[in-house]
Amino acid sequence: MTHRQRLLLWARTFHPVGLAVALVFYVWSMSPSLLPRPWFLQAVATAISLAIGYGLGCLAAWIVRKCGLQPQWSDRVRHMGWVLLGVSALIFIPAFAILGSWWQESIRDIVGVPREGRPVYTVLLIAAFALGLLLVMLGRLIRRATRVLAHWLGRYVPVPVARLAAVVVVVVVGVLVIDGTVQRGVLGVAERSAAVADESTAPEVVQPNQPERSGSPSSLQQWDTLGREGRTFVAGGPRAQDITDVTGRPAMTPIRVYAGRLSADGVDETAKLVVEELDRTGGFDRSVLAVATTTGRGWVNANVASSLEYLTHGDSAIASMQYSFLPSALSFVADRETPQLAGRALFEAVYERWLELPEDDRPKLVVFGESLGSFGGQAAFSGGYDMMARTDGALWVGTPNFSEQWGEITASRDAGSPEVLPVIAGGEHIRFASDPDDLNGAHLRSEWKAPRIVYWQHASDPIVWWSFDLVLNRPDWLREPLSPRLEPGVRWIPFVTFWQVTLDMVFSVDVPSGHGHTHGPEATDLWANILGEAPDGTQWTPEEIAEIRDALAG
Repeated sequence: MTHRQRLLLWARTFHPVGLAVALVFYVWSMSPSLLPRPWFLQAVATAISLAIGYGLGCLAAWIVRKCGLQPQWSDRVRHMGWVLLGVSALIFIPAFAILGSWWQESIRDIVGVPREGRPVYTVLLIAAFALGLLLVMLGRLIRRATRVLAHWLGRYVPVPVARLAAVVVVVVVGVLVIDGTVQRGVLGVAERSAAVADESTAPEVVQPNQPERSGSPSSLQQWDTLGREGRTFVAGGPRAQDITDVTGRPAMTPIRVYAGRLSADGVDETAKLVVEELDRTGGFDRSVLAVATTTGRGWVNANVASSLEYLTHGDSAIASMQYSFLPSALSFVADRETPQLAGRALFEAVYERWLELPEDDRPKLVVFGESLGSFGGQAAFSGGYDMMARTDGALWVGTPNFSEQWGEITASRDAGSPEVLPVIAGGEHIRFASDPDDLNGAHLRSEWKAPRIVYWQHASDPIVWWSFDLVLNRPDWLREPLSPRLEPGVRWIPFVTFWQVTLDMVFSVDVPSGHGHTHGPEATDLWANILGEAPDGTQWTPEEIAEIRDALAG
């Protein structure tokens, strides 16, 4: 038997129905999603789609056989079927590779990033089909192992019981392997590596001398205990002269207090240290006090923090703390409980101390957080009404889809308002925005009353829209008219859309502000709307806000 004959014989071992469905999934995998995908991520998305399509096709054929439908095709019909499948592949594979590259160019133009060269799609196809074949072969290996185990068990128990037991055993072993490899192995190594990285300090970050900052010589918190992101936070931001240079007004040096993961045992004790720092620095005497819940490693968005400080002329204090060493992506997989515990502990500790102040002497109490920080920060509240009852404003940025409070508020939106830009009670207290203009759009019928709560989210942010429900359920945001920030060809496709949005998350922060999970100087406009006025009772002019934005953009 020649090499060519062996290859053809091996190819015939693949089920034609599985291959046909895999071809359909290949076509779907090339469709556009939220953000541009580099060729290697597109290859992964296509490979996964090919494997899923092949598996579903084989499953459908198996179900048909089990239902007693076994059509007897002649050799001529079988041959024609293979020829038709081959011709279809020769047409659709290159055609949709070209269409896919065109869609990606369109998305890149919308987002404002450079285009990729089309020749990379040749490499993409090779990589996609190689990886797809590997996934299919892995599936075959698992199926064969299940059959061998079922055959062995069939010697001792009835065949149906043996088959069921074999499936259960294979599933359990798979779960244990994944748990041991990912949960305890990969994540364990990642956490240890992250803990080591947390001991480092970012370039050009130096210990502050100002007593208004944690980690300074005057601070109760040692510089070395704040963690990498904590050190960056307290060392950064504008000082009094920086604010005056931009606004032309007298200013104070903003207060930034922080406690690191190594500062105490547990989030409750860490939160108490933050309150002690607020007392030391006079944070409760400032006009605005902000409680910021961080992302996994303790990161605070510099644009969101600094814009608040510029707008308040430095008459502000921001309190935050670290609760993990893991990056948000790994915390998202491994531990969603700790961000909520930390967000609740920090706010409750600050709020309890804030309530002790004379009512007329209390600073405005606002809260904010981005991504996992938004998720954790909202856990301090039972819902929108609780936020309004206990704060003077909130800015939640890029909230993950699994946030309970965000989900309940979004679900309560006014009839006819879209999921990407919900209207809540006419916009009386809670407003959603993709860009600042959305906060005062014609779609809002109510006067905006204090306290004001803003959810800042982009139509193209996969962190906001990712959900396991995407596997089999079309979300409202893909039922409704698409946002102009999305490629017009975006559609929901079972299984495929889930993996597309999953992979969109990988580089969701590597796009310009206003798209994906990137949130920049526009935070200035949002805070100006939330606060309503400066501490001295004056209003900011559009020129002043623009100057602050420009200063943040650097």
